[in-house]
Amino acid sequence: MARQLDEQIVGRFPVGRRLRVLDVGMGRGAQALRLARAGHQVTGLERDATMIAAAREALAGQPEGIRERMRIIEGDGRDTGVHFKPGSFDVVLCHGVLMYVEEPDPLLAGLARMLAPGGLLSLLVRNGDALAMRPGLYGDWAGALAAFDTSAGLPHARTDSDGGTAVRLGPGVRADRLATLTAKLAGIGAPLHTWYGVRVFTDTAADDAAVPDDLETLLAVEERAGRTDPYRGVAALLHLCGVRG
Repeated sequence: MARQLDEQIVGRFPVGRRLRVLDVGMGRGAQALRLARAGHQVTGLERDATMIAAAREALAGQPEGIRERMRIIEGDGRDTGVHFKPGSFDVVLCHGVLMYVEEPDPLLAGLARMLAPGGLLSLLVRNGDALAMRPGLYGDWAGALAAFDTSAGLPHARTDSDGGTAVRLGPGVRADRLATLTAKLAGIGAPLHTWYGVRVFTDTAADDAAVPDDLETLLAVEERAGRTDPYRGVAALLHLCGVRG
């Protein structure tokens, strides 16, 4: 997902420009730190105290220049208007957050308002069009059959802001469908520019699985599948990139 995001940033903004980035629901700060290291001015917004502590600990270990480029704010992603003025950011990230929000429309509208004209909105969501894939691959036929008619699905790995995983979640975690989000992005003035699949082949890997020796090849396969039909359509996660008009 980081490669996908970099592709969109490079294709939209002049090389060397220091971007104003907002990471809503930044988790442990993996993406925020990565972008701060790349020279951008990053603000991370997070409400979970444990995640904030982990992000601050990670930031404290960085060189002074990186620490100066990143700030961490405790707050809810639905309250961006309380903390920031409209149009304050060139890039807004919201990765692995919508799945925990029962009614995502106000959050999405608030994210779009934070973008300057031409700004990039990056969303990482559960793929509601492929909920039957995982239980089917596990041989849970009853679960797969039920998943065709739900937007919640079976237990799924919690997704950190870098697209990595933390813990397994129980039933009830929301998923979003591509067509629905495409319409919503158009309605809030940040129409979909492109989209990718994330974790096409690797979503069934055990949490404690060893990192394979051929990791780069694995990543190359996932990256290729994430931009290629029909594979991207059955990914566990969707990475949607909208652009503020």
